[in-house]
Amino acid sequence: MPRDPRRPLPPLDQPALERAALRYVERYATTRAKLVAYLTRKLRERGADGVVDVAALADRMAELRYVDDRAFAEARAASMTRRGLGARRVHDALRHAGVGSDDSAAVVDTLDEGAEASAMAFARRKRIGPFAAEPVERDRREKQIAAMVRAGHSPALARRIAGMAPGDEEDVTVDW
Repeated sequence: MPRDPRRPLPPLDQPALERAALRYVERYATTRAKLVAYLTRKLRERGADGVVDVAALADRMAELRYVDDRAFAEARAASMTRRGLGARRVHDALRHAGVGSDDSAAVVDTLDEGAEASAMAFARRKRIGPFAAEPVERDRREKQIAAMVRAGHSPALARRIAGMAPGDEEDVTVDW
């Protein structure tokens, strides 16, 4: 039987908040900060019945390993670099997701090691430089460089890849 839309939902108590947290972490890969934001929003929407402690609940979910910021950071960084996004863009995404600096620092080595491979993956996907069908004019190449920089790659690496001739997939190295 459907709920009457004019009747508001009852306020959340601690057990209901725990059930909401469990449903959220079983459906989404998340961080502790995103879980706290979700539960806070739910409390703002529905109100609280009694004393509820959102931070303690998020800590308990982390203790039970339902929420793991470091594993989230590693998985998100791997996914984004496979898509061809650069280190700056990955760091911004991790910071936005609420991953702490110590957990995001754990993935820095992986990002630095795979910078060239990630940039080449982006170039392949966007048909830039060695993956273009034909050489491009200067203004088009500048737009391609800008796209690579927006994707989080260093300007020097973006210029080097965009300046490569079509079909020339030699090893790309850049001085950091």
